[in-house]
Amino acid sequence: MASKDARLIEVAAGVLTDARNRVLLMQRLPGKHLAGLWEFPGGKLEPGEAIEHALARELREELGIEAHAFAPVISLPWRYPEKSVRLHALRVTGWRGEPQAREGHPLRWAPLEELDPTRMPAADRPIVTALRLPAHYVITAKEPKLGPAGACAPHEPPLLQLRFPDCDRAGVRACANDLLTRTPQWRTRLLINADIELARELGLGVHLHATQLRELHERPLPNAQWVGASCHDADELGRAAMIGADFATLSPVRATSSHPGALPIGWERFAELVREARLPVYALGGVGPNDLGRARAAGAQGVAGISAFARA
Repeated sequence: MASKDARLIEVAAGVLTDARNRVLLMQRLPGKHLAGLWEFPGGKLEPGEAIEHALARELREELGIEAHAFAPVISLPWRYPEKSVRLHALRVTGWRGEPQAREGHPLRWAPLEELDPTRMPAADRPIVTALRLPAHYVITAKEPKLGPAGACAPHEPPLLQLRFPDCDRAGVRACANDLLTRTPQWRTRLLINADIELARELGLGVHLHATQLRELHERPLPNAQWVGASCHDADELGRAAMIGADFATLSPVRATSSHPGALPIGWERFAELVREARLPVYALGGVGPNDLGRARAAGAQGVAGISAFARA
């Protein structure tokens, strides 16, 4: 339902995908806020209106389609100088009709991997990231054993973080190079734990420690390489978004043997923190593939872990 906070504008955005896995974008008209930028179709919620109802209404008005099935992607707050917005992005998984520009907005279908977030409103950019990220994030403490398809988690190939606490840089480099030689398709899904310089050298992503967040003032890698961040509270989630990280892990959700002294935050607090985050968040700590539904219900991008994924 719509927020009771009259100062906050709630907006629903729809992600429509065609048979070629392209997403539909709409260009903002001249004279409008953020004119000329490309965005996901949608619009404002009416007072008391449900998100799905608002999106169906907006898509009917803008595109002439009847949307009837939805799946959440991400919900996040965003503050522009002139207004504050909560953006609810949903996949439109079922609709009738052919999208047409009923209100004069130019339309185009664009491959997801070719979207240029710099030509989109700032609030839409985390949506693009969420659409590109998988639901599973595997953290390995030893050399991963991957089959020909590169599968070490259920469903789609996950992100994979190489985390070897007892290994030096040369050892991590050797493992990464060996993995990429055997399965080069992993290059776009592989992250190095904490070592920014090694990630730059290898052209891979990096997963930052919480302590690194306090030291960095900008994104440490190019946009083509993933940047993740370990977070444990609202301040760290804010820092991750501020430096331009693509996503964060939030932990520990439950008690975990790897950090026995850490106090679990629980699913309720996890959901509260994720609701105010401005980037996709993975649930970490005492969770595994079987917790994906619970994590998604709490607003998460997906689940991350070590031992639970090894068992899976």
